[in-house]
Amino acid sequence: MLTSHRGQSAPLGSSLHEQGVNFAVYAPDATEVQLCLFDQSGHSEIAALTMYRHEGGLWSVFVSPLRAGALYGFRVKGLYEPDKGHLFNHHKLLLDPYCKDFQGEFTWSERHFCHLPVGTFNTSDNAVDMPKSRVEDIPKYDGARPCIPWSKTLIYECHVRGATQQCEFVPKHLRGKFLGLSHSNFVAHLASLGVTTLELLPCHAFISEQFLTAKGLKNYWGYNSLSFFVPHKAYLVEGQIREFQQMVRELHLAGIEVILDVVYNHTAEGGMDGPMLSLKGLNNTGYYRMVSEPANYINDTGCGNTLNIDDPFTLKLVVDSLRYWVEYMGVDGFRFDLATILARTEHGFTHKHAFLQVIAQDPVLSKVKLIAEPWDVGPGGYQLGGFPSPWREWNDKYRDTVRRFWRGDAGTLSELAKRVHGSHELFEHNQRGPLNSVNFLTSHDGFTLADWVSYEQKHNFANGEDNRDGHSENISFNCGVEGETEHEHILSLRLQIQKSALITLMMSKGVPMLAAGSEIVHSQQGNNNAYCQDNEINWLDWPASIVERLSHNRRSTDWCTKDEASALCELMARLQKLRCDYAIFHHPFYIHTKEERFNISWFSKSAAPMTEGDWHDSHNKTLIYMLTDTLRKQNLLVILHAGNDDQQVKLPVVPGTIWKLLLSSVHPTETSDTGHQTQTLSAHSAWVYQSLNEDLKND
Repeated sequence: MLTSHRGQSAPLGSSLHEQGVNFAVYAPDATEVQLCLFDQSGHSEIAALTMYRHEGGLWSVFVSPLRAGALYGFRVKGLYEPDKGHLFNHHKLLLDPYCKDFQGEFTWSERHFCHLPVGTFNTSDNAVDMPKSRVEDIPKYDGARPCIPWSKTLIYECHVRGATQQCEFVPKHLRGKFLGLSHSNFVAHLASLGVTTLELLPCHAFISEQFLTAKGLKNYWGYNSLSFFVPHKAYLVEGQIREFQQMVRELHLAGIEVILDVVYNHTAEGGMDGPMLSLKGLNNTGYYRMVSEPANYINDTGCGNTLNIDDPFTLKLVVDSLRYWVEYMGVDGFRFDLATILARTEHGFTHKHAFLQVIAQDPVLSKVKLIAEPWDVGPGGYQLGGFPSPWREWNDKYRDTVRRFWRGDAGTLSELAKRVHGSHELFEHNQRGPLNSVNFLTSHDGFTLADWVSYEQKHNFANGEDNRDGHSENISFNCGVEGETEHEHILSLRLQIQKSALITLMMSKGVPMLAAGSEIVHSQQGNNNAYCQDNEINWLDWPASIVERLSHNRRSTDWCTKDEASALCELMARLQKLRCDYAIFHHPFYIHTKEERFNISWFSKSAAPMTEGDWHDSHNKTLIYMLTDTLRKQNLLVILHAGNDDQQVKLPVVPGTIWKLLLSSVHPTETSDTGHQTQTLSAHSAWVYQSLNEDLKND
């Protein structure tokens, strides 16, 4: 027989003790809070226990004898005054914001809405359609961490399901799951590219929006959070939370970090006409940013609501969640979706926001990798370069400039030089360096790398919005034919430009990020907003050459260069090795004048230093720069030529040395070509040379 008494107000959520379980929840304006217990099926409510009020708006109850695995939810009574933002409705079973696991599937129904329509109190009970919070005792992560420095980091942004869902070199039962990502064959692929850090699209439990399910579609990306603590259950093989920890541990043993793309800017509860699932029923006016008279949600996310990080308990919820994923689940860092929102007060964005200050002084979170997506749709939402150290930021200006250059746009040379130099004008003002810029060509959002050179227009009809969704300007081009083609010249040109762009990415100062599938010519068929396509549009289509190599445990360097995918994989591997071998890419500061050790020199096509006129020549589409490490006596020469015609250039003279061609986008393998002072550049080509002591010319 269950007994209950006043419990402790901390920690929030459920905590397991020898005698039973303590439950604590924050609901400051509630008049009554009930803990509802369910049988092990989750279908029958077996008890409704009134919780005890504490100061500060906290409620608790201690229940015994209760054990791990117990299922529960909250019901909350209070005022129902929509015009004032109070939406209490005790007919709605609420998920514990701090639960570490839950049981059951979420099902859309009208029972989830606190009013239907707005202003009409809805007395339907939603418990049958809600997952039930589960009491769990999760052990802390105890594995060793790789701790990759930013200077050696290569990020691979990937979707848990899409990466392995149709991956033949991963066992079938693991495909599309967390454990598929840590399978030895997938890890071998990552290692062969030189990937150090796996950045996973949202892994917090999420649901699909109702308008998508009505169309027979799903929220594939996962930017619609239901819980900030529970891993997405569809990514678990047997439904056990430990599977996430196992994935992290196995990746760590392979020397690969795990970063989570996290969504703390909004939740799945939507706006005033959205469902009541958790936060909305506990403290609507505190957890969400609102305007008053009449109350409504501020929608800086475009998703219906905006989390109110100014509220101390909302801030606590986010920070507690972050710390849990590091300490208990073992992750190495986070990429924050729409991060500007997290540092915005009612007066606008500030780099001194409490959220940023708390993380900076937190003994756990201050030591992990932190990446901001530095924009949102709210006022003053574009804040690239505005975050403080030690934050890194997605650099969309890098992406756009590189795309414009290789598309052949005029007048991009000086802008490109800034980007390959690490975007100093964006980051140096607040004592940050080039490693604060996360450089990327493509990400999950937008065209894939292959589609960037294959489509000039978006083709999003499969999303069910008549192609109105997604960006219309993607700085893309199709090389002469829109979409798929069998024209060999066009296919060859597309592959060459992809190679040229990858060489640019890896030969730039900053932290490179590769979108999964870029290395295997993955196409989304021209869909640049594939957030709702849980199918072959998003799932990576692994080519036979990669499957064969990994299935037969061939060496990571045993490449077959007969297809496009193997050619790109080989190029990425060689570029990452080159980055690791040259200390100038690890240098944390910008180089503006010749330093004692490092230097960057810019040259014209005649091998003379660049002049003001050269930089402003809008017809010049050839960037030549040399990276010098005097301590190691290393010189690396990079030539990027985006012109439509061949171009002859002179290579700069470095006394006592000759140039050896290491790689280019027009040569499949390393060449032994040395000693030439001129080079004919093919159209749309990129070249990397290494200086050698002249005495080694004939060795």
